[in-house]
Amino acid sequence: MVERNGQAVKQYREGNITAAFGTDLFIHGVTFIPSLLLKWYTHMGLTESEMMLIIHLLRLRVEEGELYPAPERLGALLSGGCSQAERDLASLRQKGIIAVTQYFHEGNKTVTEGYDFEPLFEKLSEVWARGKVHEIEKTQAILDGTHAGGLEDQELGRLYEEFAGEFGRLLSPIEAEQVSRWYTNLGPTLVREALRRAVLIGKHNFKYIDSILFEWHKNNLRTIQQVQEYERRFQERRRRPRKAGDTQRNREKEKALIKELYIS
Repeated sequence: MVERNGQAVKQYREGNITAAFGTDLFIHGVTFIPSLLLKWYTHMGLTESEMMLIIHLLRLRVEEGELYPAPERLGALLSGGCSQAERDLASLRQKGIIAVTQYFHEGNKTVTEGYDFEPLFEKLSEVWARGKVHEIEKTQAILDGTHAGGLEDQELGRLYEEFAGEFGRLLSPIEAEQVSRWYTNLGPTLVREALRRAVLIGKHNFKYIDSILFEWHKNNLRTIQQVQEYERRFQERRRRPRKAGDTQRNREKEKALIKELYIS
């Protein structure tokens, strides 16, 4: 290590640039950006350049402790330079995305100004809440349609309710459409059986249920009896014949079979 401008600087071995890059990549860390913010920023009325400016503001706050970086400092990080930074900062404040507030420093008992991100996350929570309400309304419309329809639609509605009961929440519109596709392709009996098996081993997710039903559909299995015969043949190929036992032992065997056949 050597001293440069009062700071310790690591000396890297000559020619080992990959190791140097890897070390710096690790030392400099990462900037945490909520996925919901990246997903919903356009719904908040933010442009790409404004979003990039927010990312830099957050990075400077966390990594370098800069509460109120100047436009010139920000401009050096943006393709549009200082003018872009000034323009986007003004826009973010006008839109109520960021504000300027005072921060008290406990160590030296001083007060300084800095950017406040609380309005940003208030706006994000509002957009998230509207999205949730829209999902609930859309799902409820699907459920209302099935309950008001014929016998097949009512059976599909019961499937929705069973899934919602096992998952402990209302299904999203995408999940409801997925259940409807399973119902159309394989019928309610196999869909219920796939749900039962997933719940049995604690796999409360649609991806796993879809993997079970895909396996059955691929092998042209249409009844519980065909599924049981398919699994029996699988066990024989694996040379793991079933043995008689109590209910708990058979239940554990069923869990192990499901994990081996549908997870691997």
